[in-house]
Amino acid sequence: MALALGMMSTAAHADMEAARAFLDTEINGLSVLSREEQEAEMQWFIDAAQPFAGMEIKVVSETITTHEYESQVLAPAFTAITGIQVTHDLIGEGDVVEKLQTQMQSGENIYDAYINDSDLIGTHWRYQQVRNLTDWMAGEGADVTLPTLDIDDFIGTSFTTGPDGKLYQLPDQQFANLYWFRYDWFNDEKNKADFMAEYGYELGVPVNWSAYEDIAEFFTGRDLSHLGVEGEVYGNMDYGKKDPSLGWRYTDAWMSMAGMGDVGEPNGLPVDEWGIRVNENSQPVGSCVARGGATNSPAAVYAVTKAIEWLQKYSPPAAAGMTFSEAGPIPAQGNVAQQMFWYTAFTAATVEPGLPVMNEDGTPKWRMAPSPHGVYWKEGQKIGYQDAGSWTLMQSTPVDRAKAAWLYAQFVVSKTVDLRKADVGLTFIRESTIDSDHFTERAPRLGGLIEFYRSPARIAWSPTGTNVPDYPRLAQLWWQNIGDAMSGAKTPQEALDALCADQESVLERLERAGVQGDLGPVMNEPRDPAEWLAEPGAPFPKLENEDEEPITISYDELVASWGN
Repeated sequence: MALALGMMSTAAHADMEAARAFLDTEINGLSVLSREEQEAEMQWFIDAAQPFAGMEIKVVSETITTHEYESQVLAPAFTAITGIQVTHDLIGEGDVVEKLQTQMQSGENIYDAYINDSDLIGTHWRYQQVRNLTDWMAGEGADVTLPTLDIDDFIGTSFTTGPDGKLYQLPDQQFANLYWFRYDWFNDEKNKADFMAEYGYELGVPVNWSAYEDIAEFFTGRDLSHLGVEGEVYGNMDYGKKDPSLGWRYTDAWMSMAGMGDVGEPNGLPVDEWGIRVNENSQPVGSCVARGGATNSPAAVYAVTKAIEWLQKYSPPAAAGMTFSEAGPIPAQGNVAQQMFWYTAFTAATVEPGLPVMNEDGTPKWRMAPSPHGVYWKEGQKIGYQDAGSWTLMQSTPVDRAKAAWLYAQFVVSKTVDLRKADVGLTFIRESTIDSDHFTERAPRLGGLIEFYRSPARIAWSPTGTNVPDYPRLAQLWWQNIGDAMSGAKTPQEALDALCADQESVLERLERAGVQGDLGPVMNEPRDPAEWLAEPGAPFPKLENEDEEPITISYDELVASWGN
């Protein structure tokens, strides 16, 4: 017995040694917690993990910088500290959804936890195949829930909460979709004077799409040799290949930026940015205008038409054949003036020293700002997209494995670790990290990212909401149908008519199958679209003039206004 006790104390000692080594070498003071508080969290993980020591678990996420850091650095550290053997797989985002869908359909435990976009919140809430974390933390998972987890410190829990008020996923990383522009070009006196002479207003951050279009036209083909810029200059960057990533290009809030849906935070109600209408019980009732939806409404046609027009007129010729990942690095090459639809996940790669878009002192020549909005947009509507990759525990995962995976999930989002992880990936989930002195110091080198996340503006950027009842089935319809408009095979109206019909076909199948019970679709009877267009809210009737008065704002004034 004495020998056994001695071996146990040695193991615990070794674990704490591993924890201290991790805190010394990897965290190295980069935490919002004191060293004493860090060690207390590590001791809690060691104690809570004892029943699962030696267990092998598998978790999965998409491949972005933040998750690479978790897989390559944090997972081995967690294993050394707790004795739980973690394999953190990195695969494509579409593959993550496919694996999750297979586990939902088969009941087979493929992974013990998923970092799955909160875009699936409506799916998870309706199918009830994931553990709701509110009940889990208070009940079955209480003994493995970190006392210092501090859910209130997470900035994205409104995105992962169902209409029932329960938390279904825990955010692991977040990034927004913002406007990106060349701050140095916009502040150049010659560019400013020439723009004023040609358009009659100040060159600045575009507030609306009319101004964005003018700026795109102004810079495309412009000679910027006086600024040392060589090669062709373009006023817009985008992508258009018929590929799953083209679907995100539109479902990631392009339609709400145009003004297609209703007012509401975090998503429009009763009509969201997918054009899906729900009733007072959050049951989907239609997608086409004839059923009160907006997917094929005039605002949607305007949104797709503008994207195609700008891609063709103001973008590099290769852009139309690019995917999301191929187009991402192009602005950093130094010949693009602005991009309406730029994911902040690219920040880390766009601030690397030596890039054409970086100054010698390590500050960027570019900035990010709130996305401009289209002519149908109204105050209070969603203005942009925010990705919230979030920890998701499936009901089909055995309890002991779910508990071990939940420990790992909390480790990588803990206050001990989060500041260091955010420093690598720049995908913020905690208020305490965003507000840290460390990011106050880094802010001037990050092009407006910190200012955005510290501003009240961030709440208008949100993931897909709860109107979407089956994300995997509906999402694939977007790239296939929008792709027909991008290629010219169909007009935007024809492509969107087909898209809304396909969405309604899925909604009708879900209604017939009854698999989502009283949370599933209850389709409206079709009516004359003119009747719906005449009613208040979305879908909105076509405007006689879709070219509104262009508005710009000085970037520095904009940032100053966030502090008020």
